[in-house]
Amino acid sequence: MTTTFEAAPGIHGIDSMMCGREQVTSCYLIEAEQPTLVETGPSTSLEAVREGLDALGVGPGDLAHIVVTHIHLDHAGGAGSLAPHYPGATVWVHERGAPHLADPTKLVSSAVRVYGEAKLNEMFGPVEPVAGGRLKSVADGDTIQLGNRRLDVLYTPGHASHHVALADSDTGVLFVGDALGVFLPDVGVLRPASPPPEFDLEMAVRSIELIAGREPPAVLFSHFGPNPEVAKICRVAVERLRRWTGVVEAALRTSDQLPDVVSALRRETSDELEASEDTAATQDRYELLSSYEMNAMGMMRYIQKRSA
Repeated sequence: MTTTFEAAPGIHGIDSMMCGREQVTSCYLIEAEQPTLVETGPSTSLEAVREGLDALGVGPGDLAHIVVTHIHLDHAGGAGSLAPHYPGATVWVHERGAPHLADPTKLVSSAVRVYGEAKLNEMFGPVEPVAGGRLKSVADGDTIQLGNRRLDVLYTPGHASHHVALADSDTGVLFVGDALGVFLPDVGVLRPASPPPEFDLEMAVRSIELIAGREPPAVLFSHFGPNPEVAKICRVAVERLRRWTGVVEAALRTSDQLPDVVSALRRETSDELEASEDTAATQDRYELLSSYEMNAMGMMRYIQKRSA
């Protein structure tokens, strides 16, 4: 049974059950004259997302918009599989990401380099293209009209060059995708999300500062759910990104081998999870979403590009 929850007035979260796991990835339904889904999850989450929409009273002919914060597979990998079930829905994505939803060949190739083909298929499933006539692109400052409310688009690169945050006009809450990282509310620990090939520390910090500067009443994480302590979580996000990048940079002075850098990152940041009652289970969930290896790969690439 798919879980839904109230994330903000007129906004419901849907646990998209990525990899069959609870409370790791969320989509959001905005109740509006034109009902809107933010994030789709991967295609392996298709059944859970559809069940969630059904439970919230949104049928195949009701959904008007599907909006994704960025095209990474845990956020938008299911867009091409979901869209045919809601034939009236327009799919919105940043202009840099739109070509890769229309033709996901390069997107999938990039993901294979990070995860490997077998793990990618297990975690995310097939990635179907979104028909070009269904796609609309947005840029910084654009608005997506939903009838009686709207989404304002904020360009928030750093995690990815095509990442956007979305501000709801009724409540002021911000859908932040992965701009702040991964925050599992039952654990209370924020972990950076700095995947290759596009992570950029300076851009990521500026994007977090932009989000904090708007002073929203809450931020809605894609991993996972709402958080009302916006100033605090933004401050921690910046501190963690700088700390982890510093650890990777120091490790590279000794070795440029990925296993050595990952080992250093695990060792030097282990204190961040000390408050968790079940460290092994907690690590497993965070590793699923934003592993030490993936963060190390992204930060290594960023440091090496910066030094070139």
